[in-house]
Amino acid sequence: MPKRTVVTMPGDGIGKIVLNEALRLLDALGFEADYVHADIGWEFWVKEGNPLPQRTLDLLEKHRLGLFGAITSKPKDQAALELAPELQGKGYVYYSPIVGLRQHFNLDICIRPCRTFKGNPLNFIRKTKDGYEEPEIDVVIFRQNTEGLYSGVEWTNPPPEVRKALETHPKMKAFKDVPSEDFAISCRIFTRRACRRIVEEAFKYAKRYDYRSVTICEKPNVIRETSGMLREEARKVHENYPDIELWETNIDAQMMWLTKNPEDYGIIVSGNMFGDIVSDGFAGLVGGLGFACSANIGKDCAIFEPTHGSAPKYADLKPSIVNPMAMFLSTALMLDYLGENDKANKIRSAIAEVIKEGKVRSYDMLKLKGGPDVLKQGAASTDQITDAVIEKLKVV
Repeated sequence: MPKRTVVTMPGDGIGKIVLNEALRLLDALGFEADYVHADIGWEFWVKEGNPLPQRTLDLLEKHRLGLFGAITSKPKDQAALELAPELQGKGYVYYSPIVGLRQHFNLDICIRPCRTFKGNPLNFIRKTKDGYEEPEIDVVIFRQNTEGLYSGVEWTNPPPEVRKALETHPKMKAFKDVPSEDFAISCRIFTRRACRRIVEEAFKYAKRYDYRSVTICEKPNVIRETSGMLREEARKVHENYPDIELWETNIDAQMMWLTKNPEDYGIIVSGNMFGDIVSDGFAGLVGGLGFACSANIGKDCAIFEPTHGSAPKYADLKPSIVNPMAMFLSTALMLDYLGENDKANKIRSAIAEVIKEGKVRSYDMLKLKGGPDVLKQGAASTDQITDAVIEKLKVV
């Protein structure tokens, strides 16, 4: 098998830390690849007015495979103030580089597994009439990654032709007296092709990994056109998978039910915003953002990333205290994508053994407030966690 090339994008803050730990893990696993560094994130916004430089896009155009750490994103007014003085006032506008990557390479399928590791003190616990129980959760969210409210089609003070077009809709009568300068509009755009593709991928995944249900989680009783289109396409695709149940939930009800019966769900499919919300909700039941991994997959390109942020307040702590598990699980998703399933499962099994054993735990697993003193309270450092997982690779 030819040696692969992985474009590594550390990004900001703790992204640089956890990505380095993932590379250590891959080396210990015997995964052979060339790693090419690429620039992305806040540093390049400040210096160049572009957090996603063209040179990074060029590397990904060539190699089509990326491993990503984390980025810092701020509101546009705050971002503008942090630009280098020579760039201010020249029309630069900040856009999230990870959203930019998804749209540039049409990474339209986002997969976010949320699975329980036994022995994790952060697992969801439910009260019963006889005491307490810890349900085993195995939910995979399929989030449409390029459309919806994240499509980027929005305006403050929309141009006259946009407002005129919007006013052809009868519901706009409620806003007829609002001046355009007081208008902010974001478009929620769904296309039938994208809806069908994500539902098809969700059903394929359910069949491959023996999930009994696919749930469409949207809001078709209110957001009738866009949510309705996803729901309609799901019903069509379901005809080809009669052995898998098709369920439908509203996002608001789903957020309530996920703490009542989370073990009942298998695959959940949502648009961009609702998928973001429900995946963080389920992640909170299996350990939080320290365990939240994701894959961004297009037809011939893929980027893998933890869903936590850059956590700049922890970035300069020596030694580092951050939990690298989400990065490790994202790395396992990359190996799955490459067909290296045995290696991917070794990572998951090694993580499971470390957690089950309970000797090495990050500060969040010990329910400590993050800070330099957590190591004295029994928390493991980032590199100690990596060492423990690598040690378990030898026996799983």
